[in-house]
Amino acid sequence: MSSATGGALPVADAARTRRAAARLIRLDGRAFALLLLLNALAAGAGLVGPWLLGRIIDVVRTGGTVATVDRLALVILVCALAQLLLARYARYVGHRFGERTVARVREQFVDRALALPAATVERAGTGDLASRGTTDVTTVGQTLRDAAPEVFIAVVQVLFILGAVVVLDPVLGACSLGLLGILFATRWYLRRARTAYLAEGAANSALAEMLAANAAGARTIEALGLQERRTAASGAAIERFRRTRLRTLFLRSVLFPAVDASYALPVVGALLVGGVLHGQGALSLGVVVSAALYLRQLSAPMDSILYWVEQMQSSAAAFARVEGLGGAPGAASAPAGAASPAPVDDRIDVTGVHYAYDVPGGGDRSGTDTAVGRTGPGARDTAGTATAETTTGTTAVTTTTATAPDTAPPITTAPTNDTPTSGTIPHTPPKTAPRDVLRSVDLTVRPGERIALVGPSGAGKSTLGRLLAGIDAPRTGSVTVGRVPIAELAPDVLRRQVVLVTQEHHVFLGTVRDNLRIAAPRAGDDELRAALAAVGADWAAELPAGLDTELGADGHHPDGSQSQQLALARVVLADPHTVILDEATALLDPRTARRTERALAAVLEGRTVIAIAHRLHTAHDADRVAVMEGGRLTEIGTHDELVAADGAYAALWRSWHGERRDRPDGSPLP
Repeated sequence: MSSATGGALPVADAARTRRAAARLIRLDGRAFALLLLLNALAAGAGLVGPWLLGRIIDVVRTGGTVATVDRLALVILVCALAQLLLARYARYVGHRFGERTVARVREQFVDRALALPAATVERAGTGDLASRGTTDVTTVGQTLRDAAPEVFIAVVQVLFILGAVVVLDPVLGACSLGLLGILFATRWYLRRARTAYLAEGAANSALAEMLAANAAGARTIEALGLQERRTAASGAAIERFRRTRLRTLFLRSVLFPAVDASYALPVVGALLVGGVLHGQGALSLGVVVSAALYLRQLSAPMDSILYWVEQMQSSAAAFARVEGLGGAPGAASAPAGAASPAPVDDRIDVTGVHYAYDVPGGGDRSGTDTAVGRTGPGARDTAGTATAETTTGTTAVTTTTATAPDTAPPITTAPTNDTPTSGTIPHTPPKTAPRDVLRSVDLTVRPGERIALVGPSGAGKSTLGRLLAGIDAPRTGSVTVGRVPIAELAPDVLRRQVVLVTQEHHVFLGTVRDNLRIAAPRAGDDELRAALAAVGADWAAELPAGLDTELGADGHHPDGSQSQQLALARVVLADPHTVILDEATALLDPRTARRTERALAAVLEGRTVIAIAHRLHTAHDADRVAVMEGGRLTEIGTHDELVAADGAYAALWRSWHGERRDRPDGSPLP
């Protein structure tokens, strides 16, 4: 089972974490068995030295020959060399085992992250997902690569050393009971460590989320004068991380001194008891020295075990967070052989739809996170063009943003985002019923039809677009394509049906060709150039290396309009039957936007197009215009019909053209 609070991504419980670790070991069982064998042999070779040293002492005391001492010393040298070689090879095998295992962890994480519904990522916040995919996976990798070999070697050494002391003399072996202090201290530590490290990991994610939001929304924060509020929220996130960090430091400060004191007790006990027994003639001096040396040798492997136990608590918490991704809503894959229902045609039906944004603790999230987003530019591309990208086998993780841009006026949303969310400082808001941002919406989109969704800000246009794209499911009612609920389609099937393109975008590090082939891995250069030409990206032909030009800080740095054209070109290559354009050309200048829209119109001929736009020339060119107000569909018809009806659309059209209608007395009509 996995636990999650509110919209946060879940964390795997201890049982699931153990099962996941056991599964990883079984996948590379031979290497793990060889690792155990080599460590056992290395530990056995290390036991020979102290025992032979005791023999040398006894030989010297009894007047033995130099030749005997030389032979024993040579055996000690050979065993030390064998231990060195065996330990070295054991670490080599262990590191290879660790690297292969962490590769599996990374690949599984990427697969799970790409399989997450965009809405799940939005509710959790991309800071949490990014923290799990970077800090947590790296911590798990370091533990698998370094901790596993070290701990195995150390455990085998401790067991062999204790066994050797008991074989030398059971009474001296009883002195090792002084190590029980380590057991008690470790049990005290372990009972508290998991919770403490999970809290530290959650605080780290919250801090990363806060910093990412501040960086992405810096201009908005400055424009709306939110500096003090964001600084205070950031300070609270930093303080929470500091407190959780101090808690784990306190646990270590109790554990390590107790361990250091426990190391000395067995050695002191062996020397005292051995001295008494030697004085009584019950033991030889060589046995006492060997036992003391063995017990003294315990400090090195015990140090290693305890160091890695402390590290492994942090790693276990990190692994629980990584493994918890598999328990996120929508992350479970369909059973083997299960087929996604196939739409019978391309018709889209919206029937009696109501929708409300859910937030932790209840309440209405309409309009939140628009002025100060959770992530940087391109965040919503997962819900738009990158949605097609994530079904092509790429291992790039595209982030999403929790945004409902058409559900509240922008000026009211920035302060809302300052309220702590799952990615900032947690709090429990009062439980209230979420307010519907879509109400009783009915719409039919026929195959090949071009529909324009228009309306004032906050009307619910983009929210309806998300439902049409299958990103969210309606609270009540249905949204179907070919009589199949869109939200129930498998991602690969869904993106062959519908793709949402927003005004935000993402450019991946790599060449122009790499960025385009995300949507169509098998596309040839001619197809790529045709897609660029279709969206008016003439600048691509002028790049020094053409399609091989690197994009990013070390190569060509595309501006906002060029990045948007790349995103649109990916849609052309993805070739869905329905395209939802949510202000897809908003970042282009009016002339380029008009040219791009005309080019897209030719490319999208015969496809269903749903355009969400404030530039009403898009509505003028559409087959039908749907007008939304207050979450409801209030008008639908052709441009000419709605202008003639003199309703909300006619008012928008006149306002966009700067026209004014007057009453007979000369006063302006509202």
